[in-house]
Amino acid sequence: MLEIEKPADMAEWVGKKLGTSDWFTVDQKTIDLFAEATGDHQWIHIDVERAKKEMPGGKTIAHGFLTLSLLPRLGPTIYGIKQRSRAINYGTNKVRFTAMVPAGSRVRLHSTLKACDPIQGGVRLTVENEMELEGSPRPCLVAETLSQVYD
Repeated sequence: MLEIEKPADMAEWVGKKLGTSDWFTVDQKTIDLFAEATGDHQWIHIDVERAKKEMPGGKTIAHGFLTLSLLPRLGPTIYGIKQRSRAINYGTNKVRFTAMVPAGSRVRLHSTLKACDPIQGGVRLTVENEMELEGSPRPCLVAETLSQVYD
């Protein structure tokens, strides 16, 4: 894991890959809990028996927003800033769900820092995130996210 001393030091990493997370298994329990939390109970996510008959590969698939929601879980395994008070999500410039994530699949995150802009009391980071789906030639998620990290 990459360890950065303070927020402003992130400027040295602009244009560079920050790293790759560990693998994470997106199991049916995780999908079901996400469906419960969001109210998105579409059968393609939660009906295992129907998915066996009607879905490509015979499995349910993770919600796109579930895949996106893994960024805060996997990102801190890639890099950390030691001397900071807080970090907040500032938004996204672009999110694309580029492949289905079947239940039981493993994913991992690749992150590259695109920009580090000074703000009052810290920096705004723009990160290009690509979620790899194990065994797939293309990512399942591409998202450009923004966060603010304070001294």
